[in-house]
Amino acid sequence: MPIKISRREESGKVAQASGLSSNYFSRAGRLCHSEAMTRTEKLLAELIALPSVNPAFLSPEVGTARRAVRWEAELPPDARAACPYLPAGEQRVADFLATVAARAGLEVEFQKVLPAEFKRWGETPSSPNFQSGLERLSPHRSDLVRSNVIARLLPRNKVHQTILLAPHLDTVGADDSQFVPRRKNGRLYGRGACDTKGSVAAMLTALCELANAKSRPLETEIVFAGLVDEENAQAGSRALVGQASRLSLTFRENGDRRDACPTALAIVGEPTRLQVVTAHKGSLWLQLETRGKAAHGATPQLGQNAVHEMARIVDALETDYAAQLRRRRHPLLGTATVNVGVISGGAQPNIVPDRCVITIDRRTLPGETEMSVRREIAALLRAKRLSAKISSTKLAPCLPLETSPKLPLVWHFLQSVGQARPAGADFFCDAAVLSRGGIPSVVFGPGDIAQAHTADEWISLDSLERGKDLILRFLHSLP
Repeated sequence: MPIKISRREESGKVAQASGLSSNYFSRAGRLCHSEAMTRTEKLLAELIALPSVNPAFLSPEVGTARRAVRWEAELPPDARAACPYLPAGEQRVADFLATVAARAGLEVEFQKVLPAEFKRWGETPSSPNFQSGLERLSPHRSDLVRSNVIARLLPRNKVHQTILLAPHLDTVGADDSQFVPRRKNGRLYGRGACDTKGSVAAMLTALCELANAKSRPLETEIVFAGLVDEENAQAGSRALVGQASRLSLTFRENGDRRDACPTALAIVGEPTRLQVVTAHKGSLWLQLETRGKAAHGATPQLGQNAVHEMARIVDALETDYAAQLRRRRHPLLGTATVNVGVISGGAQPNIVPDRCVITIDRRTLPGETEMSVRREIAALLRAKRLSAKISSTKLAPCLPLETSPKLPLVWHFLQSVGQARPAGADFFCDAAVLSRGGIPSVVFGPGDIAQAHTADEWISLDSLERGKDLILRFLHSLP
């Protein structure tokens, strides 16, 4: 159940954010005050300075504990008590964005995602167990509260449709220097600048400017949803579609789905170089395991070498199977791919290994499923008289996205940004989750995926500002 922020709570959030600003935001403060910056640039610099590393990428025993001590020392006692486990999780970013949105007059609420109180994982949004594995998606810190932040701009008249702006708040890991925003040669550097706090800043700034404009859409509700956990298992978007019917204010007031205003389009924030992406690949991680028979290294003929068997499988996957995939093409996505990314086998040189495991990354095209991929790999192995146990290592399905560019709002968005035809993306993101939950979805945002997750991550400030302008133009054009 989403939690609304009252005016009293809003002022408390503002006060808390202000208490943090002299510490966290001092990292951005010198930059923000030393040069003329747009509102979008300033917001992005502040977001970079406020870490939101996904807990899945932090070690609670070593890295996180050390960083927490270092960052905690910079805070006053009251803020220190309010913000345990400082570098991990998205909650501080969510709280900060809530104050920004509330000050612009937007309705703001939180949707708690993790920790969850469920026991099993369900496959689809319609399944009664759809959210039931969310607590497994935060294995490193099960007690860390992680919430989607939702800000809503209502139209002048009755709501007839809802547009969803949905960037994610979490980032991959980084060292402390990457949380200090730096501006150089028309770029803003820092963790999350490109992936995907640039989209957060562009989308929320556009919505805040629309809220303060003289005119706004008459019949279109616009919802900003800052999502948690995209970088790990997409718990935020999976929780959101689990309550997708509650996004519409009309539904929440009437309690009748027949009266709900549909979420007509979700624009998922990712670095697409300001291209509207209507299709992206799925991501499937499979583990293959071979078994052999252990023996002394001096008498290998008495054993069965599981590593040798796996070496033949790796060769088959990287040659014959990869060639097979190249024969199938998608008009926007090109070919599916396979990559053997991890291999592990054997204990020591003088023992014939009785077990070997690989993990492969298989990027899927629309129409492919986990079962179809597993069947074709199994068929390949049988044809070569090889044997391996195949299992999935993903916590939840990561399917491909394919949204028709002929849908009226998708076509209107393409025209609004001046794009003749849609683009495709190799990466997987929240768009496929939202689409599977019944919300037509596209991907769009400033920045280039080539800079994501890098040690010197950056975003072009021209791209950032143009992204905000293009989103604002589209929102202004809605009925």
